[in-house]
Order: sequence, then structure tokens, then C-alpha cells
Amino acid sequence: MAVITLLVQSGCTALGGSGPTHASIKRLDKATYTGDDIALVNLNGAALKRISGYEQSRSFATLLGDSEAQDPVLGAGDVLDISVWEAPPAVLFGAAAEVSAAGAGAQSRTVIQQVVATDGALSIPFVGRMDAGGKTPAQIEREIVRRLTGRANDPQAVVRLSQNDARNVTVLGEVAGSRRVPIGPRGERLLDVIASAGGTRQPVGQVTVQLSRGTATTSMVLDRVIRDPRQNIRVKTGDVVTLLYQPYSFIALGAIARNAEIPFEGGKFSLAQALGRTGGLRDDRANIQGVFIFRLEEPEAVDPAGTLNARRMENGRIPIVYQLNMSDPTAFFVAQDFVMRDKDVLYVSTAPGADLARFVSTVASITFSAISIGNVLGSSSNNAATPAPKPQP
Repeated sequence: MAVITLLVQSGCTALGGSGPTHASIKRLDKATYTGDDIALVNLNGAALKRISGYEQSRSFATLLGDSEAQDPVLGAGDVLDISVWEAPPAVLFGAAAEVSAAGAGAQSRTVIQQVVATDGALSIPFVGRMDAGGKTPAQIEREIVRRLTGRANDPQAVVRLSQNDARNVTVLGEVAGSRRVPIGPRGERLLDVIASAGGTRQPVGQVTVQLSRGTATTSMVLDRVIRDPRQNIRVKTGDVVTLLYQPYSFIALGAIARNAEIPFEGGKFSLAQALGRTGGLRDDRANIQGVFIFRLEEPEAVDPAGTLNARRMENGRIPIVYQLNMSDPTAFFVAQDFVMRDKDVLYVSTAPGADLARFVSTVASITFSAISIGNVLGSSSNNAATPAPKPQP
């Protein structure tokens, strides 16, 4: 009995736990993380709206925008095939011209190949030096005809881009072959240039597309670009498209069926799916009001009024704890809309009475074991005290 009494006196501290209690996490707004406040945010419609708005602001369609297909403009390194016609008698290009059709109305054609110089200039016989940089082939045609009028007999010109060297997109990373993909007049889209580089070498759910344009850089999961046509924007000259292999995972701890690092697919993987993948909350231990997600969050994704004193990490993020009260039926809709991110920590606190119930169970087990042992020992003592019967003569 002395052993049992000792256990009763120290039982609440002797039994371990799976993590902090619900009450201690609720006091995080008064706690510090390396000297700065931690923000505790209730997961509700307003919080989801802010998170969704931030995610949308960083999408390809919003941050970089789409554009209409445009005629290609010429730049340094482009190779042009310039065809010039003049009606007979051909006097400028003479014997160099080829007869394009028989008869009195035949015209002679001369084909000239030119490379746009680094300063954007072209030099064409009988036309002279002209600026081609930033102009379309159609504009060059009109300029050639204008300069030849009065010198050639009924001049006509056709300018064809035979080699595109100035308008390219660089595609690299987890693709079959990193390369520079030329942009044609139809306006290639993001998935077009990825396909031109041979496509991704990894599952689309584990690949992040990073698009850099000028000083702006943003990233999205490839699976989302495929599922949302608005994100499949037209690329522009000088864009750099990088495919990054990024396996996603979150840490699951606390009063759930499975404590582990759990991988998941990129894209919209919800908190509801995360809870399902862990096996759900433990009925005998979980506090349904204490479902928490620990995250280093972007400041723009939360209400600034609650994060004024929050610590800014090296990457600009702040420590945030999101709380979901699963006793509210609407929480199941919130859990479906809340999107998990890579390296999130999902923690479910233990119910206040769970440790006591476990303690009582432990004490009861020890008590019954002690009683059983006492009964065995008592039975042995009684047997030893009873004298053996004397043998009969």
C-alpha cells in the first residue's frame, strides 16, 4: 500500500505527455520566440480569406500577368532571309536576280541573307544601312520598298525570320534537357516551353515551377499550373523557368493515431486530408478544441494588427500558430479549405482528463497486481503455518 500511496502522490508528474497542453499553447500570445512574440490565429473564414488572398497575389496570373500573342520583334543575332523583287528590266540586282515567272510580266527575285548586328542594324545592297532592332519583319519590308522606290522597277520585298536568336526563354532544372526555347509569333505558354525541354523528370505533384522575369520571381506547384489554365501564362523574352524537385511533407505530433513525418502531394492538400492521413484524432486522448498548425508564415497572409511585435526570420517570415476548434461543426469546412504547406507541424493536444484517466488506469493496474501478489503471498503463508498431519499408526 505504501507503493500505491507514493504513486498517487506523484502520479500526475510521473506520467509523460505527447506535447504541450491546450492551455499552454493558448498562452503563446504572451510567450516569446527568441525574444519576440508568437502570433496565435484562430482558423476561421477571415483567416482563410487572408491566406487565400496572399496565395492568389503570388500566382503567375496575378503577379506576372498574361499577354496577347504579338508579332516578333527583331534583335541582335537574328538571321533574316530578305527577298526583293523588281519588274523587268531589272537594273539594280541584274544577273544576280532569278526569274520567278515566264512571260512579259515576269519579275526577277534576289534573296539576301542578313544577320542583325549587335547594335540592331542591317546593311542591304542598294538599300543601305537601316535600324532593325525592335522592329517587326513587316516594318522592315515596308522600309525596304520605300527606299527602293524610284531606283528599282516596281520593287517588292518579303522578310522572313529564318533563325530566332533574340527571343528565347531559358528552361532548366528537373527537365529532360535544359535549353533555350525560342519564342515564336503564336506566343508560347509556360507548359509549351516545359514540353519543348522534354518535360519534367519527376512527378508533377512534387515539382515546383519557379518563374523569374526581370526582378520578379515567384513559384507555383506544377500540378496547379496544369489544373488551372489561368496560370499557364505566355512567357516573354528573357524569362527563366526553373523546375525544382521538392518533396512535400508535414510533421504530425500529439494525440493522433500516427506520429511521423508524412509526405504529401503538392497542390491543394488540405488540413482535412492531413488529419485523415495521420489516422485521425485519438478518441481516448485528443482535445478536439486543440488542433494546431505551427508554421513560419508570410506576413502578408495574416492580420498585421496581431503580428506587430512578431519576430521576422531571415527569410522575412514570422512564427504563427493556427488553432482549429473541431467541436464546432463548421471546422470541418475550414479544414477542407486550409491548405497545408511543406514543413508544417500539425499538433493535437491531449484532453485535460486524458492524463488523469491514464493515471487511474495505471494505478488500478498496479493495485490489482499488488492485491494479486498479496493474495498469493498470503496463501503461501497460510500453507506454511498449517502443521502437516501426523502419520497414522
